[in-house]
Amino acid sequence: MKKRVHGAKLLLSVGTAVTLAIGMLAAGPAAYAAGPTPVALGTAGSFAVLAGTTVTNTGPTIITGDLGVNPGSAVTGFPPGQVTGTNQPLASIVLQAKNDLVTAYDAAFGKGPVTSTTHLLGGQKLVAGVYNAGGSTLDLTGTLTLDGQDDPNSVWIFQATSDLIVAGSVKLINGASSCNVFWQVTSSATLGSGSTFIGTILAYTSIWMQSGVTMNGRALARNGEVTLINDTITSSPCAIGAPGAPGASASAGASASAGAGASASAGASAAATPRVTPAPTNTVSDSSSNNSTLPLVPLLLIGFAGTALAIFVAKQRRSIRS
Repeated sequence: MKKRVHGAKLLLSVGTAVTLAIGMLAAGPAAYAAGPTPVALGTAGSFAVLAGTTVTNTGPTIITGDLGVNPGSAVTGFPPGQVTGTNQPLASIVLQAKNDLVTAYDAAFGKGPVTSTTHLLGGQKLVAGVYNAGGSTLDLTGTLTLDGQDDPNSVWIFQATSDLIVAGSVKLINGASSCNVFWQVTSSATLGSGSTFIGTILAYTSIWMQSGVTMNGRALARNGEVTLINDTITSSPCAIGAPGAPGASASAGASASAGAGASASAGASAAATPRVTPAPTNTVSDSSSNNSTLPLVPLLLIGFAGTALAIFVAKQRRSIRS
């Protein structure tokens, strides 16, 4: 009889342990999805366009946010371009923003842990994290999907150790926010005609945007120029990807302050030697391997079934004894 009671207790303990273990596994992916912390932009966060030498525009470009140049001062093409914000704020303000851009660039360079990915971003679906394609040009042809996994604090940082070339679009789903997407580009970025781009570009040299680009984020060039042709750049509000939606448009609304971050200490020289992003430490073999999830519902059902069975057996044993 004691053996029967002991067996029932053992079954009950095992069932409970299985359920608890599965619960802990279920919490794991949610914690991982948050990834790195956002890049603090400081005062650079209010700028939709910030350049080192010049800003040149052709056509009716619309910029929502501030526009500034430092140490240069040349801004051409406004009008016909329009700036909803401040066009060339006080020199001291632009200088502070430029120093904060340098700090943000270095911070993005130092984020980790780094996950390696193919340099061909089109067709991939990525959860939060720091991604690096090694020394190859980062190519976005097609659609890159960023899955927030229902975590509004999910952050993506792409480290381009060479150029960034965009000829496609970025799509947000499951709560992903444009304010939490950052592109650290060691050289220059080119956004092709008609592309739809999301996130803040922190380019060491220049940013060239061809005709009809729609951008929800910021074009921040540390040392070089920013060129625009009939484009739309919106630094705020944030675009939020809805569950199962085809992605948020570049004009979708929410609070813009989430991506700005706290003000960082300034003073770094904009003419410093560019940093080369370190070699990746983790590997993603394909577009889905960093987004794997356990079949949690079946496992939870098995765990609960085991517990229920153990309780039933224990009751049967008590009935027999009585």
